[in-house]
Amino acid sequence: MRWGCHLSRTSWGLGLGRTPQLSDEHISFLTHWSWPFKGVHPLGSPRAFIRHHGNSADSVPRPGRHGQLFRSISATEAIQRHRRNLMEWFSRLPREERQFGPTFALDTVHVDPVIRESTPDELLRPSTELAPGHQRTHAGLPPLALSQLFDPDACGRRVQTVVLYGTVGTGKSTLVRKMVLDWCYGRLPAFELLIPFSCEDLSSLGSTPASLCQLVTQRYTPLKEVLPLMAAAGSRLLFVLHGLERLNLDFRLAGTGLCNDPEEPGAPAAIMVNLLRKYMLPEASILVTTRPSAIGRIPSKYVGRYGEICGFSDTNLQKLYFQLRLNQPDCGYGAGVSATPAQRDNLIQMLSRNLEGHHQIAAACFLPSYCWLVCATLHFLHAPTPAGQTLTSIYTSFLRLNFSGETLDSTHPSNLSLMAYAARTMGKLAYEGVSSRKTYFSEEDVRGCLEAGIKTEEEFQLLQIFRRDALRFFLAPCVEPGHLGTFVFTVPAMQEYLAALYIVLGLRKTALQRVGKEVVEFVGRVGEDVSLVLGIAAKLLPLRILPLLFNLLKVVPRVFGRMVSKSKEAVAQAMVLEMFREEDYYNDDVLDQMGASILGVEGPRRHPDEPPEDEVFELFPMFMGGLLSAHNRAVLVQLGCPIKNLDALENAQAIKKKLGKMGRQVLPPSELLDHLFFHYEFQNQRFSAEVLRSLRQLNLAGVRMTPLKCTVVAAVLGSGKHPLDEVNLASCQLDPAGLHTLMPVFLRARKLGLQLNNLGPEACRDLRDLLLHDQCQITTLWLSNNPVTAAGVALLLEGLAGNTSLTHLSLLHTDLGDKGLELLAAQVNRNKQLQELNVAYNGAGDAAALALAKAAQEHPSLELLHLYFNELSSEGRQVLRDLGGSGEGGARVVASLTEGAAVSEYWSVILSEVQRNLNSWDPARVQSHLKLLLRDLEDSRGATLNPWRKAQLLRVESEVKTLLEQLGGSGC
Repeated sequence: MRWGCHLSRTSWGLGLGRTPQLSDEHISFLTHWSWPFKGVHPLGSPRAFIRHHGNSADSVPRPGRHGQLFRSISATEAIQRHRRNLMEWFSRLPREERQFGPTFALDTVHVDPVIRESTPDELLRPSTELAPGHQRTHAGLPPLALSQLFDPDACGRRVQTVVLYGTVGTGKSTLVRKMVLDWCYGRLPAFELLIPFSCEDLSSLGSTPASLCQLVTQRYTPLKEVLPLMAAAGSRLLFVLHGLERLNLDFRLAGTGLCNDPEEPGAPAAIMVNLLRKYMLPEASILVTTRPSAIGRIPSKYVGRYGEICGFSDTNLQKLYFQLRLNQPDCGYGAGVSATPAQRDNLIQMLSRNLEGHHQIAAACFLPSYCWLVCATLHFLHAPTPAGQTLTSIYTSFLRLNFSGETLDSTHPSNLSLMAYAARTMGKLAYEGVSSRKTYFSEEDVRGCLEAGIKTEEEFQLLQIFRRDALRFFLAPCVEPGHLGTFVFTVPAMQEYLAALYIVLGLRKTALQRVGKEVVEFVGRVGEDVSLVLGIAAKLLPLRILPLLFNLLKVVPRVFGRMVSKSKEAVAQAMVLEMFREEDYYNDDVLDQMGASILGVEGPRRHPDEPPEDEVFELFPMFMGGLLSAHNRAVLVQLGCPIKNLDALENAQAIKKKLGKMGRQVLPPSELLDHLFFHYEFQNQRFSAEVLRSLRQLNLAGVRMTPLKCTVVAAVLGSGKHPLDEVNLASCQLDPAGLHTLMPVFLRARKLGLQLNNLGPEACRDLRDLLLHDQCQITTLWLSNNPVTAAGVALLLEGLAGNTSLTHLSLLHTDLGDKGLELLAAQVNRNKQLQELNVAYNGAGDAAALALAKAAQEHPSLELLHLYFNELSSEGRQVLRDLGGSGEGGARVVASLTEGAAVSEYWSVILSEVQRNLNSWDPARVQSHLKLLLRDLEDSRGATLNPWRKAQLLRVESEVKTLLEQLGGSGC
């Protein structure tokens, strides 16, 4: 979970995902390319765009070149309509992209990945499946720009067919989508007509005969006008075949006959074979993208150039991507305040420093897809969160964008989902790592999980495909000193996610469980027949043993059910212990740990006595709860990883049982927030209400309450029914926006502590509304050490006037001044229930303090008024003491530690307040107050002859001297 330990490679990539296919038959081919830009713009004025490291628009259209072939008005209009159709498709953003801001577009955030030319000899070499892509040797060949893909080769031969290949996550889909958009805007002047095909779409047609012309017109109706001119277009016609691994191509003449007529029907795979053979439309240019395992499906003699997409192997590309992505304006979901440009710049700078200083995160961001994941997580942690979005949903969406619809091998009859295969193999490795508390894996560890259970040649071939296409997506070599030669998950959180997925999918089974399941299935098949025979035999024959055997058959399923239940409970127990484990000397909550790890801030300090290699997996329980939510289960179905309802129910029941026991314990603030975050990820209000019904004190003191954390607490506790005895949010860096978010929780509180925050007059508006709410039940409100000022007190008094529950109000050290106390004196009588009011340490003078004291004497319910540590003269304190000791009833006034020759009965209250606020008050001012108190105590001790009083004064003097020493004062 922490980059600090092994700097998980939370590379977060470019748009690599796919959205559900729309019904528009003219654009259905773009199922793979669903990260379009926002908005449609005139063809003559394309949007501003930023490209790096090889721009497909490097060359400028030559005058008169465009439209040379398609001169007729009808052909020109047809191509223009074709361009508009493509742009219309790409204007549709998936939900995962809309969260990044209303101005997001592929043009504004795209950074071209590095493309290096490969040779057929390199393709035949044994693959170094886990070698870092940027460390591979390429025979000194320089990177290729997109505009150079169809340049003549080293021998001067014309290049007509280019094959771009790359593992999952390197940016193939985004690269193709951006090329299509460039052509739509006229930025690919070398091609007058571009026709993209999704091989997934073509494979869905099976062997249904269709000619090339029919394939084109079925998907692009406007091109019907230009079909007769395709043969004469030559190299200015570009076909883009995306995802070749989806097609099973057969280049043998016995399998696919020759055909050069674009209007002759044939199987779609056969049409593509003849295009690639250059037998059909021999002059046309063809760009193919594929996963590495499918490169060999095209004989090398038909390929003019191979290009490997190497992702962001240059750290500067990673920095550029993050700068473009994170500078997108927020959508402003909810009532939260969007991040300011300065805050976004700070995030980018911290992330850039981490990329420079830690090689492991740079190795992770080598995959553009992980760059997207980093940005999505930072956006989740620091920007307003869309309703219902969770950390688990981000990771699930990330995998859907990369793996949805992907099969391990399209030629295999099982049609096995690539993500399902990864969950079974990588999930096993991840869970074994969580169980044994390790994040570094040897080659033997990896091989053991990958090859477990492989018995046939067919299974071995599937494993080889996975190794070439997707293993690098999940695992990367560790580059940290002391761990060279081992492997880690590309991001630490991905290990915990896959471990949780492995559990909730029911893939973890012991040998006893597997045997037990087979026995139960066998008994289920023959049980009814055997039971019938035994029942008849028991009636006809005098054998007492038969009914016993009959009952034993019924016991078998129940025994197995209990065995499975015990297994679920064991996993739940381990999960709960992980969530509530205080593993660090100073244990930050899981959200702060995640943010610190990505941005390069040092993580929580380890306890001096703790083993240095001890690993923590606090995200594992969060992900496990999140995967059981209905939304994520629905997305997992699209990935080919359905969670069985029975497995989900059993896991949820086991978790509830364990959480019910652990949740009744008094948890430290950071662990309590982790508990609430688990419920937020689970997204089940009924479940959370049952587990949290025993929670009576919400103590989050000292936890930095970011907008996300406020959202988490409000979402989990805002809809509860039982009251909260106390909500303590002292020293939480709470701001007015967070206060507004937490209003539903405050309505359930009886005591509300908001000390040591940054709550000024703006926040007092929400506090006024809170006090006036008809469901408000707050009896005690602490606002000490907040910049409330007189303007804020005016708003609070409006709330007090209509409130019927508040009895204790602390405004200690809130910058009220004389004006604030005068406002209180004039209006405090509008409230009839207040019993205690603390306005100490507010810089008020004698006149304002005396006015408030007189108002307190006349108040019908006020019993105690705190006025110490204000700017009171000796005469003023004496007047206040006389007023409080007049014996005419009214509130008791506490103005000083001393009362003549005695100590005030409230001296412990005053000193305890000083002790609690030493770190937040002005040290010089507190020192001066304490020295004055010390002088008063010494004078009082000299004036009294009572030994008991002398002893009490000496005791208090000792307490004051101790406080002065803590502040660095002399105490003399």
